[in-house]
Amino acid sequence: MALSQRLQLRQTQSLVMTPQLLQAIKLLQLSHLDLSAYVEGELERNPLLERDSGDEPGVPEPNGADAAPAVAEAPAGPRDAAEEWMADAADTSRSSIEDRLGGTALDNVFPDESGPGLSRLAEERPAGYSEWSAVGNGGRDDDDYNLEAFVAAEPTLADHLAEQLALAVTDPAERMIGQYLLDMVNEAGYLAGDPAEVAEKLGCPPERVEAVLATLQTFNPSGVCARNLAECLAIQLRENDRFDPAMQALVANLDLLAKRDIAGLKRKCGVSDEDIADMIAEIRRLDPKPGLRFGTTTVQPVVPDVFVRQAPDGSFIIELNSDTLPKVLVNQTYYARVAGRAKKDTEKSYLSDCLQSAAWLVRALDQRAKTILKVASEIVRQQDAFLTHGVEHLRPLNLKTVADAISMHESTVSRVTANKYMATPRGTFELKFFFTSAIAAADGGEAHSAEAVRHRIKQLIDAETPDDVLSDDTIVEKLRAAGIDIARRTVAKYREAMRIPSSVQRRRDKQMKAAVV
Repeated sequence: MALSQRLQLRQTQSLVMTPQLLQAIKLLQLSHLDLSAYVEGELERNPLLERDSGDEPGVPEPNGADAAPAVAEAPAGPRDAAEEWMADAADTSRSSIEDRLGGTALDNVFPDESGPGLSRLAEERPAGYSEWSAVGNGGRDDDDYNLEAFVAAEPTLADHLAEQLALAVTDPAERMIGQYLLDMVNEAGYLAGDPAEVAEKLGCPPERVEAVLATLQTFNPSGVCARNLAECLAIQLRENDRFDPAMQALVANLDLLAKRDIAGLKRKCGVSDEDIADMIAEIRRLDPKPGLRFGTTTVQPVVPDVFVRQAPDGSFIIELNSDTLPKVLVNQTYYARVAGRAKKDTEKSYLSDCLQSAAWLVRALDQRAKTILKVASEIVRQQDAFLTHGVEHLRPLNLKTVADAISMHESTVSRVTANKYMATPRGTFELKFFFTSAIAAADGGEAHSAEAVRHRIKQLIDAETPDDVLSDDTIVEKLRAAGIDIARRTVAKYREAMRIPSSVQRRRDKQMKAAVV
């Protein structure tokens, strides 16, 4: 076979992932917090981008000596007593003060102060006095005044324990050991380390570390610095003077309490049914995680990206949350001014790239908003029964159904629904919530949503009585009688996903609660 070189023209179509397309895809799947951070970075990097404040254009503020503030003069007329008093009080000259004092000289009123010195204080006000008196908040402008800056910080668990350590322990060595132990306390209030290892690292006897730990375990909140749950409960029971031998046996067998094995607990503790019920009620009143009351984790509230409200005619109005949409503009005026002065090719190329990047970012943000609105509108159209009647009427829905309805690709719909929330009359939900798998109907009718089936299972379990606890097989029979064809293992999977225990554990729990009551 002979090898030869030749030229050949071929026309093909292919998708090229340009940087602009990659940027648009990235913006589409960002949450509003990540999007705001990204836009802030672009505003700092690109000089042609500016934030759209939304203010109407007006006359620019004049600068220079010719600029004088416009003051509206009120018509002359008689003044009331309050205005006259304010005018007199504003006059701080020496003669005016002496007249208001009934002709008494200032030297006689303040004999310890010299007349000229006081006169200077009265007549020569410090620079910025008028601004301070006009604003009235310590020289700060109203726009800069932040009331939240004066709010006291929430005390942390570490600070609370450190304050008690400084008062309870006076020996420097023991205070150092105590601080080392406090640094090992987690947010729940438990000691995460081993005192024996602490003694080895600090080079001190283990008995001394145990003694300091015993002191720390007397701190507030009760039960703090415990090494496990049993020790935490024991500390609280000792402070309540309830740690008798029967309660010691109960605390030593918490695994039986977790299994709801009431008969085994009675044998271990040697008490009657009434006594074991009172002991369990006492345990329930204790705090298993005393350190969480000092939690400092900031909870970020969910801000919806889309608002859905019902119109008077029964339809739904969908609108974007404008607060979550960054507003940026391309400063064409600044570009024209700077581009005319650019002489080097590198400068012209840089300005051209900045202009192209800024224009594409504005276009990508606009396209992102339109795409979110289009996907949200189709979701509302598909799930209008849920918005009207509740979760039992949630329809099964997948990405392909929405993508085909709005002529988009499934991957685009998937990116749009990621990290986005919708505020509806039924509450605020993630857009992913409306996409659920389908469960076939027993009579061959319309399929049921998996979320609606989970809600039905929870309703059946919540309606149980201690004498009639439903097993998974019984739940399957009831659901099939309601027209839902579901397997027992699916019921068990949904029940475990909702953190609902088995029928045996639920029966023990309900019987124990009935005994306590």
